[in-house]
Amino acid sequence: MSLTASDISRIANLARLELQPAESERLLGQLNGFFGIVEKMRAVDTTGIEPLAHPVATISDIALRLRDDNVSEPNNREANQRSAPAVENGLFLVPKVIE
Repeated sequence: MSLTASDISRIANLARLELQPAESERLLGQLNGFFGIVEKMRAVDTTGIEPLAHPVATISDIALRLRDDNVSEPNNREANQRSAPAVENGLFLVPKVIE
């Protein structure tokens, strides 16, 4: 995947950024360099390779210290929503913010 100058302009517009031509050109090179690295990584055949839970697992045995997923706080939804201006079916209602 390779980006063009118009792609950079569109991304900058969506991000509400005002880029100078030199900045835009530098960003184009950086992003295309990043996508080049991603394409090289995708080209590597990883069939039959088991994913690692942790990078240290390649050099030594590692035991992850995981705790049980237990509820530790009571359900205070109603108390937390009392001060909300609008609630429906346990959800906060907010004004539409997408143009």
